[in-house]
Amino acid sequence: MKHNKAAGLLSTQFVTALISTTLVLVLLGTIVLFVFTARNLSSYVRENINVSVLLNDDITTGETESLKQLLREQQYVKSMKYVSKQQALHDQCMSMGTDPSEFLGYNPFTASFEVKVKSEYANNQSLSKITKQLKSTNQVMDVIYQKELMDSVNHNIRKFSVILLIIAALFTYISFALINNTVRLTIFSRRFLINTMKLVGASWGFIRRPFLNQGLLLGILSAIMADAIIIGGVYWARTYEPEINTVINIQVILIVSLSVLAFGLLITFLCTYFSLSKYLKMSSNELYHI
Repeated sequence: MKHNKAAGLLSTQFVTALISTTLVLVLLGTIVLFVFTARNLSSYVRENINVSVLLNDDITTGETESLKQLLREQQYVKSMKYVSKQQALHDQCMSMGTDPSEFLGYNPFTASFEVKVKSEYANNQSLSKITKQLKSTNQVMDVIYQKELMDSVNHNIRKFSVILLIIAALFTYISFALINNTVRLTIFSRRFLINTMKLVGASWGFIRRPFLNQGLLLGILSAIMADAIIIGGVYWARTYEPEINTVINIQVILIVSLSVLAFGLLITFLCTYFSLSKYLKMSSNELYHI
């Protein structure tokens, strides 16, 4: 009867620790998700800043094809689109509602390549070198991009990244402290059982083994539950905003899931090990005074 009661108590403690650890890992996993989402979002923003390569009016079809091939071979180009003089005029007419060629008597626009560069090249220093290289080509009249916007985007991304890293470090510390307290309370309630095992001659390794196994089991189950909650939340968000797929892809979800599992195993193992060591070093008299 007493054995069943003790087993029920331990089961209740384990379930409580499982729920507490799961909630903390959800918090930690969400921070990891935000960090990687912010990185992908910054790349997405940078790679959607347009660089217009304006072409000379006397450029031939063959020269246009040669320049197109040259741009495709450049490592900084993520994507590009050719816009003819007629297409540029049509687009402007659609946006302004008027046709400039009617009162000017000619098409004032030039053909161009609308280029989107890779995120690592989306800064004024790199674009300045790219502009110089392209302008050395006879077929290119000018290269236009929004320098102020580029500076503003990069500055804001750097500032946001620093803030996010500080928050991530803070929440990692809080998560470790919360899980540590949960594990310590579980072991604290069994400190007299640990002492009894010591008195009958059990080695420290023998005493630690079941506790460490339970700690690892706690970490695995908590991580699985936390991953399920986080992944469920992501898929729920995707039903409302499909564009989330551009910044939260399968790779990010996999990294977050593995990070939660690694944190769960590592933290519960270390907390269990060090909490056990504390009580293993105590004498019987000391146990009554804590």
